[in-house]
Amino acid sequence: MALYMDWNATAKVRPEAIDAIARTLAEVGNPSSVHAAGRAARAVVETARADVAGLVGAAPAAVTFTGCGTEADALAIESAVIAGVERIIVGATEHEAVVETAKASGLPVEEWPVDRRGVADLGWLAERLTAGPRALVCLMLANNETGVIQPVAEAAALVRAADGWLHVDAVQAAGKIAIDFNGLGADTMALSAHKVGGPQGVGALIAGPRARLTRRLHGGGQERGLRSGTENVAGLAGFAAAARAVDLDAMAAQDPWRDALAERVKAAGGAVLGEGAPRLPQTLCFAAPGYASELQVIGLDLAGVMVSAGAACSSGKVKASRIAQAMGEDALAPFVVRISGGWGTTEADWVRAGEAWAPLYERHRARQLATAAA
Repeated sequence: MALYMDWNATAKVRPEAIDAIARTLAEVGNPSSVHAAGRAARAVVETARADVAGLVGAAPAAVTFTGCGTEADALAIESAVIAGVERIIVGATEHEAVVETAKASGLPVEEWPVDRRGVADLGWLAERLTAGPRALVCLMLANNETGVIQPVAEAAALVRAADGWLHVDAVQAAGKIAIDFNGLGADTMALSAHKVGGPQGVGALIAGPRARLTRRLHGGGQERGLRSGTENVAGLAGFAAAARAVDLDAMAAQDPWRDALAERVKAAGGAVLGEGAPRLPQTLCFAAPGYASELQVIGLDLAGVMVSAGAACSSGKVKASRIAQAMGEDALAPFVVRISGGWGTTEADWVRAGEAWAPLYERHRARQLATAAA
């Protein structure tokens, strides 16, 4: 049986979410209708709002549902621009959903550098916040490729002191580590259902009291007038069920399994990205020098193990890792792969992934040596 080790791209849908979606699809009712069926559908939506809020320690009223994490990022950034920020500071390892939306805003965009571990430079941020007008600052909670966890609370203190707006993409972090929205000090935070074992096509934006959101879709006034259109009731039921099913202790148990594979990779001559920084417990990003990312992905796929080369949001394209380049690892960027576990991953799965990868790299290096000697 093929082994799925690409959970950061999308998690398998949890059984609890499948059951909730199926039950909801069997019912009828528009949540905007006032009759009994409509009220029942509305109850599903509002229960989901409370459950998703609970996932990150926020109040239900802070939650606006969206179609995905990318839309949540866009709603936050566009709202900040309309609210009057004059520039955008974007972490060098941010997701393309944030980077491209910032570029499309029409405002000046500054790239916030990271160190070789992939951790954002707080000293740089402090200096830049005092050197210009009010800024929107974007800093993801955990990187989707390396799993590196960023110092969001420390950044938030700097941003608030400068009267800025801090947006946090927590899509990859939710369901893997504990998140306290209020404690982090973010103004807005993006989430996505399919990263925690819910369905694809459902997301949420959490907004704090300092954030003034702007209407994105016009029409019937759903989502408190911010996003018109009939809600995806079944999808939200699945999102809620997945949020309730999150087990952070079980996720944390993968930390030593990941590290055991990391040691095997290093013993074979590979390099682990983000090592030494706080990371998600189930994410391993590494480079095998001289062994192209796409060849590793294909080789592992043929061996029955599914992994990815970096982010999974590039329409199937495989290219040098932008994240590795931002970390100053240009020489390793073409050789990066990511192995990631999830709610259904076992220690045996991590071992099997290593047993599949190690001989592939050994054979590749042997071919390189033979070619060099010829």
